[in-house]
Amino acid sequence: MYHIALCDDEEKVLDQIEDYLAGYQDVKQTFEYEIERFFSAEELLKQLSQEQFVPDLLLLDIYLSGKTGIEAAERIREQGLGMPIVFLTTSTEHALKAYGVDAIQYLVKPLDKKRFFHAMDSAVGQLEKIQESYVVLKVPGGVRQIQSNDIVYCESQKNYQILYLTAGEYRVRMTAGKLWEVLERFPQFGRCGRSYILNMHHIISMEREEILMDDGNMIYIPRNKAAEFKKVYFSYYFDYRDKAGTSR
Repeated sequence: MYHIALCDDEEKVLDQIEDYLAGYQDVKQTFEYEIERFFSAEELLKQLSQEQFVPDLLLLDIYLSGKTGIEAAERIREQGLGMPIVFLTTSTEHALKAYGVDAIQYLVKPLDKKRFFHAMDSAVGQLEKIQESYVVLKVPGGVRQIQSNDIVYCESQKNYQILYLTAGEYRVRMTAGKLWEVLERFPQFGRCGRSYILNMHHIISMEREEILMDDGNMIYIPRNKAAEFKKVYFSYYFDYRDKAGTSR
């Protein structure tokens, strides 16, 4: 199920987009979605900043009262959100700025169903890639999309989890169990006792109860959990090597 945000200050345009999406679903029957409408950039940005709301796809008008769609997209990218953006506009003069915020399509009004369907094909293709590789978590100040392989390991501290990344770290308020529910769909993650979730792609070596990560940190695990985790790690290691055609 994809969550799609529509932002345009003309209700008739929002109605037209909804009609086109319904038509697209008739053609792509596996495409399931739900919609949330916004009539201004300010309304959209407020929702993104105050609630745990992250659309998978944003269809955004450029000419809005108040902040423009370009300004809204710049704020969205500053927040670290990488969802596909399709711009809707009556003029091509902002095309370069649109691609400056990594917009995947730039549709000129009046909208045409054929061009709209082509834009949706591009968006869905990108969404499938994002779902395969990104983790979406609520962090202080908003919601963050994190490339799964940028997570080196996670450490539990009561009701908080510390995510150590290849560049920086995040502290998120959630239990270790809830974080594991988010990460377990990625084959490179293994849970190591109650305190750690490790990205096995970042493991350099394992010696008894010591695991060296490629960021230089050493993880110490309980003796009774070491043998269990080694089985998980070597299972992943050989499976990854066979699929990649190489070894670490």
